[in-house]
Amino acid sequence: MRVGSRERTDPFTTLDGSTIRVLLDAASGGAGNQSLAEAELAPGDTTQRHYHARTEEIYVVLEGDGEMEVDGDRERVGPEAAVLIPPGAWHQIAAGDHGIRFLCCCAPPYSDDDTFFE
Repeated sequence: MRVGSRERTDPFTTLDGSTIRVLLDAASGGAGNQSLAEAELAPGDTTQRHYHARTEEIYVVLEGDGEMEVDGDRERVGPEAAVLIPPGAWHQIAAGDHGIRFLCCCAPPYSDDDTFFE
């Protein structure tokens, strides 16, 4: 059994500008069909708008709040909100005044090669 933990992984900045900690993926835990990471944005920070050609994502907000945009639709999100991001959907998240921390599940697992920018 593999148990992921934020204390067991070092944070890094992704191509879109969020700081993440990978909790489980193929490299750490053997998850071949999905990945799970915790992402954070500081107050007022925004990810770079992008899409994934193959990957479906689900964001689940843990703390803070912000504005989520998926293919032009914008909505305020806060704790316990879950957002589906289909493959090919342009998306971006902006942190509110207190920052935002959320889980990001990707299926298939996240890959820089499947991340495209404007």
